[in-house]
Amino acid sequence: MGANRKYLDHTVDLKRQDNGNLILTSGYRLEPSATNTGEWLHHWAKEAPSRVFIAERSGAGWRSETYFATLEKIRAIAASLIARGLDETTPILILSGNGVDHGLLSLAAQYAGIATVPVAEQYSLIPQARGRLVHAVELIKPAMLFADDGEKYEDAFSLDALVDIPVVASRPGLTRAIAFADLLKGDTSVDLDARHALVGPDSVAKILMTSGSTSLPKGVLTTQRMMCVNQTQIATALPFLKERPPVIVDWLPWNHVFGGSHNFNMMLANGGSFYVDEGKPVKGLFDKTIENLQLVTGSLAFNVPVGFGMLLKSLEHDDRLAQRFFENLDMLFYAGASLPQYIWKGMERLAMKITGSVPLLTSSWGLTETAPACTLQYQPPESSGVIGVPLPGVSVKLIPDPNPTDEKQRYEIRVKGPNIFTQYFKDLKKSAEAFDDEDFFLTGDAVKFVDPNEPARGLRFDGRISEDFKLTSGTWVRAGQLRLDLLAILAPLAADLVLTGQDRDKIGLMIFPNRDAITAAGFEISEAEGMVSDEALQAEIARRLADFSGRNSGSSSRIAFAVILSDPASFAEGEITAKGNLNFRTILDKRASIVEKLYTRDFNSKISIG
Repeated sequence: MGANRKYLDHTVDLKRQDNGNLILTSGYRLEPSATNTGEWLHHWAKEAPSRVFIAERSGAGWRSETYFATLEKIRAIAASLIARGLDETTPILILSGNGVDHGLLSLAAQYAGIATVPVAEQYSLIPQARGRLVHAVELIKPAMLFADDGEKYEDAFSLDALVDIPVVASRPGLTRAIAFADLLKGDTSVDLDARHALVGPDSVAKILMTSGSTSLPKGVLTTQRMMCVNQTQIATALPFLKERPPVIVDWLPWNHVFGGSHNFNMMLANGGSFYVDEGKPVKGLFDKTIENLQLVTGSLAFNVPVGFGMLLKSLEHDDRLAQRFFENLDMLFYAGASLPQYIWKGMERLAMKITGSVPLLTSSWGLTETAPACTLQYQPPESSGVIGVPLPGVSVKLIPDPNPTDEKQRYEIRVKGPNIFTQYFKDLKKSAEAFDDEDFFLTGDAVKFVDPNEPARGLRFDGRISEDFKLTSGTWVRAGQLRLDLLAILAPLAADLVLTGQDRDKIGLMIFPNRDAITAAGFEISEAEGMVSDEALQAEIARRLADFSGRNSGSSSRIAFAVILSDPASFAEGEITAKGNLNFRTILDKRASIVEKLYTRDFNSKISIG
């Protein structure tokens, strides 16, 4: 699309309630949506039968399924599932990660009105994390389990809680496993069309497990309406999705709402092509992402900030890959956290150099319970961190913070709309507690206006309210936004960080280092007692933090001391959620001895800020 790329104008309506709360809505009306995901499949199988819908790596190339082939296969699988007695009361638990068979099974189950429950593959593959898998099984009580590789997941299938549940595997390798190929044979005795006709907007398509950062994961009942409406909302805000079929090469996990509902359904709803990237933005796997991008590049790019940081480094050193990456790119979309400004500017610079224009660099906001997108920045923003304005059909309630810490008013954000869930699975108490007396969903997040005088410029994410804490002086620390600010000034040396200070007199910092960036910058990493003690690196961190504190004189943002952790956050110990985010509460609990050292005595690894 190049320099002719056009974007929809932000249009919002703002009303003030008598109690001072604000209600923000879109100025665009919500268009009619599909009834179910099968409607999308039928449409594109007719309109673009030979177009690739989904593909995964196979040898030197790709194993791909066209829209026509996808519809045929999901109908056959759906008939097989029905013939085996599955219905809306018998969910299927999916243990393995993204892949063609995973996608086909999910759509087939939705076609037949059967819910799937994708869980993080780490729950099965990391022994210490299997408690989360057992919790999901005991909550959901699935009638079938699926994994792409029976042998790889054999230990998980052998757990007492799973041992009596039928297993389907693409590569069985397990005595009791049913071959996925058997499901593809279908069953002509089943009246599939009659069953599919019963699948309506209120049918449960998926049960998505929450991250479990504050309690055991809850099951979010995700209906066909939630998913279908959300894609209509997004396509209204991003008209280029309809102008040409989108293409993505994407790794974001399908057990999470963003990868599995937002990205997957965006391709299906708009006749796009989804190339599954088996790589990840971690050492040892990112090379696979680069290899895949050398074969196929997309019109949209989704990633988390650390992924875009690694990608930017590769693009800066590979002109040919950069040319391929940017030449057809309509949108670069970051999720999970704010994109550091140096990555933002780097992507802008490369795009301008190669194409003479910049794709939409943007983000949105939502949760597992909201399908997920509620707000979206669909006008090019000036900087990272902006989450935009409400999508059509979404009402946003903004409740003023009674204790503002700066000139811009902070708000608790709550939402209502047809893409919002209505209940958690088998938990009426938490379902009732999730909504206020006006039926707005309590998100627990905070926002600010980019410009209070111009609401149409959008909202900026300002952290989770539950992450805020109070110093003994009575000063509130807005931990979410402070963390983002600190990540920006410590980039790229810090991969992530955790703030300390709850019921203490000062703010401390535990830093997870970006080892590659530290080495590239010429620093060495010396370790002692689970911490990094390299003097030159400590001095650089201290300099940056002192400069930050000098520009932010208030006690709510002044860092007193810091420590660089040598041990990475552990998924097995619960320090990382299924989404890949840090679980701050667990990290503070697991590393309480380090926190105590920060506040009680000096030691070589402690960085004191002047």
